[in-house]
Amino acid sequence: MVVPHHATGAQIARHRLAADLAEVVTPAVLADLVAVLAELVGNAVRHADPLPGGVVRVAWRLRATPDGAQVRLRVTDGGGACGPRIRPADTDAADGRGLHIVAGLASSWGVERDGLGQSVWADFDPVPDRPGMVPAG
Repeated sequence: MVVPHHATGAQIARHRLAADLAEVVTPAVLADLVAVLAELVGNAVRHADPLPGGVVRVAWRLRATPDGAQVRLRVTDGGGACGPRIRPADTDAADGRGLHIVAGLASSWGVERDGLGQSVWADFDPVPDRPGMVPAG
C-alpha cells in the first residue's frame, strides 16, 4: 500500500496492518508489529524524502515456516542524507529511540537501497499461529 509522506501515513498504515492481521497473529505480536510499523513510517516521514507522488510504500508479508508464520514489514521511501542507523540516545532526549524499539521487538531488521530510494525491513520470526486461525502462507 502507499501512504502519504506525512504523519497521517503512519496512522493509516497502523490501522490497515491491524485490520489485516488481527485474525492471524496473537494480540501481543500484533501490538509489536504495529509499534514497529509506526516507527518505520515515522522515520521515513521525518528523515527521508518521499517517493514520487509524495508517498511512502508500506508492505507486509506472512510466510509459513515449520515453527509458525514469519512476518516481514517493509517501508520504502526516497532515501535521505544518511541511512537509518541506531544511535546513542541521551536519557533526556526527545527522540533517537525509534530504531532501538525496532531492534528490540523485531527478530532482525535491515536496510536495502536501490535506484529509487531505500527500504527498511523488520522480520518477526516465527510468529506462532493462534488455535483456530487460518495458517499464513
